[in-house]
Amino acid sequence: MTGATATGTPETAGWGRTLVAEAARFAALGWMRGTSGNLSVVTGRDPLRLLVTASGLDKGELGPKDTVLVDEEGGAVEGTAAAGKPSAEAALHARVVRLTGAGAVVHVHTVASVAMGHRRPGGIAFRDLEMLKGIGRAAHDEEVVLPVIANSQDMRTLGDRLEAALNPRVPAVVVAGHGLYTWGTDLREARRHTEVVEWLLELELAQERGR
Repeated sequence: MTGATATGTPETAGWGRTLVAEAARFAALGWMRGTSGNLSVVTGRDPLRLLVTASGLDKGELGPKDTVLVDEEGGAVEGTAAAGKPSAEAALHARVVRLTGAGAVVHVHTVASVAMGHRRPGGIAFRDLEMLKGIGRAAHDEEVVLPVIANSQDMRTLGDRLEAALNPRVPAVVVAGHGLYTWGTDLREARRHTEVVEWLLELELAQERGR
C-alpha cells in the first residue's frame, strides 16, 4: 500500500482495515482491555502523517473507519473525515516515529509491563534467552536492557523522557504504571516486537514471583 494524505482515500482505507485487524488481535490477547491502548501506522513522510486508532473505543470492536489521520504533532489533520478523535497519546506515537524512523507503533496496557515497570524503574535487563532474537539481539552473551520511564499526562514531557532513555538497540520502552510501547518498520514487525517483549516481561514477572 502506498502513502495517503487524507482519510477516506483507498490507501488509507487499506491501512484502516489493517489497523483494525491488529487491534482485534491484541484485544483478544487481553492486552487492550476496555478502551485502552492504541496503534498507528505511517502513511506519509513528507509531511509526516500517521493513521491511528480512534480514542475511547473498544479495540476489539473497531471498524475500518474508526481511525484518525494525524500530523507530526499527533493532531487530527484538518479536513479529514475522521470517525472519532485521536488519543492524546498520538503525539507520542508521532514522536517515536520521528526519533526512530519506525513505520508503525503499538501501545498496549499489559499487566506484566505495568508490574515490571514498578519493580524495575531503572530498566529491565535480559540475557541468555532465545526469544531475544525476536528483537534482533543475541540469544547469549549479551545483556539487553529494556528502558523504563516514569509516566506523565503531558505528552511532551513523556516524549522527552522517552527520548532521553531510548535504547537504539531495543525497539520498545515501558512506561511505569501505564504500559508498553513498541515499534517496527511496519505493523507486522511492530506486532512481533510487541509479542516478544511481552513474553520477556511475563517471564521476568513469573520468575520474580517464584523467588
